[in-house]
Amino acid sequence: MKTIDRKGFLKSLGLAGVTALAAPVLMHCSKDDEDSAAAVIDNSISTACSVTNSETEGPFPTKTPSSLVQTNIVSDRTGVPFTIGITVQNTNANCANLQGAIVDIWHCDKDGNYSEYGGTGMQSANYTSVHFLRGRQTTDANGKVNFTSVFPGWYNGRATHIHVHVYNSSGQSLLVTQIAFPEGNDSAVVQVGASTGYKGMSGYTYNSNDNVFSDGTSNEMSSISGSVSGGFALTHTIKVSA
Repeated sequence: MKTIDRKGFLKSLGLAGVTALAAPVLMHCSKDDEDSAAAVIDNSISTACSVTNSETEGPFPTKTPSSLVQTNIVSDRTGVPFTIGITVQNTNANCANLQGAIVDIWHCDKDGNYSEYGGTGMQSANYTSVHFLRGRQTTDANGKVNFTSVFPGWYNGRATHIHVHVYNSSGQSLLVTQIAFPEGNDSAVVQVGASTGYKGMSGYTYNSNDNVFSDGTSNEMSSISGSVSGGFALTHTIKVSA
């Protein structure tokens, strides 16, 4: 079940709804009623600081991530320029930005293939000896890491996504999750799909039908800005219990 914060709750009511609610509350609420209402709002605020959904590493996790400490993960891959900015926050510190977290990411290329794997029924293209589109960085004082990449493609059964594994500074696993991409007629996914070298949207699996994201993407959904000609930039916040 998804929760909304106080700002989202009030926004969903609209000004008229807030006014309509406020008048009878002011006229008829007892002190106990006021305390109960405040508790509900405070609870909705606190639950917004919750750990991001855990997801499977999938069939293609990075085999030796400690050897891939790098910001630029493009290697020899071609595609629409893409930057990835991830902020890690600690739910045990009121979602303060977490410095010193180790962040591994990996994603497929424009054709839907992963490095370090292949030559099988699951992925016919054999990339077992190369390591493109995989990298590791450590969060700075603002809890941030950045990567330079190319916009991922997609493959059968999955919407466009990025895999992420977060560790604490001593290497203990904190969370394995995935980053979802916005969809819609003007979304980056659609624009990139129609660009040179990508395979379009025919047969694409949308988030609602994806076997990982079909249960919802509210805390896994990224924000993406930019253009095909200038490249796209993704930003996303991941919350862990550290």
